Amino acid sequence: MGKRTKKVVGAKANRWKRWWSYFSEYHVESAASAINPHLYVSLRNGRYQLCSANAVYSYEDLYTNFARAFQQIDLPPDGASVLLLGFGLGSIPQILEQKLRKKYQYIAVELDESVLYLAQKYTLPQLKSPIETICADAYAYVLQSQEAFDLICMDVFLDASIPNRFQSTLFLDHLKALLVSDATLLYNCLSVTAEDRAAARFFFEEAFKIVFPAATYLDVGGNWILVGKCKDSNFSRVE
Repeated sequence: MGKRTKKVVGAKANRWKRWWSYFSEYHVESAASAINPHLYVSLRNGRYQLCSANAVYSYEDLYTNFARAFQQIDLPPDGASVLLLGFGLGSIPQILEQKLRKKYQYIAVELDESVLYLAQKYTLPQLKSPIETICADAYAYVLQSQEAFDLICMDVFLDASIPNRFQSTLFLDHLKALLVSDATLLYNCLSVTAEDRAAARFFFEEAFKIVFPAATYLDVGGNWILVGKCKDSNFSRVE
């Protein structure tokens, strides 16, 4: 009886926190790491949000960058393999599974052990999809991997910026090599300020379109999602 009472009280406390989060952000846990010195989870609008000092890494189904992008592309059929580069709390599989009712198999590559710890604690238990999480540098993973995927979501940020090596044509070439025929790459770029948009456009024109000549981009409000397709041009795996 004592254990049951404790569980009920805990459930009520959790409901209260979610209710309060619609009025004011509720801090849940900090988990600073060498990679992200200011990393924390909070509840906001009833959802878990993962933030660094200057960026939102994850926000459940309100992570609108990819939610809006998914509504504008042809998603692969159920059973598809999806590569996630940068995981956060798992907003991408949450949106695909719970909002769009897609049944995919995921490999998620995340550099920060603290991020994976927080995801395992707060959001992964809610998901039914098979998700293999790998604690590794996404750049090294892409250059070494020999697997193939139906969809790749590139969402690697260090605070509010994308490390330069992830914007090289070498990295993009290897990303393209991981796409099966007619598969899609979604690449998240910041576009909040005029400076952000200029940088995103430069990367899109001077690197992304070199590798994906028929590429497009989706303005999803505060970010651009660059869209590349494997079938854009003849391409063989990079050795």
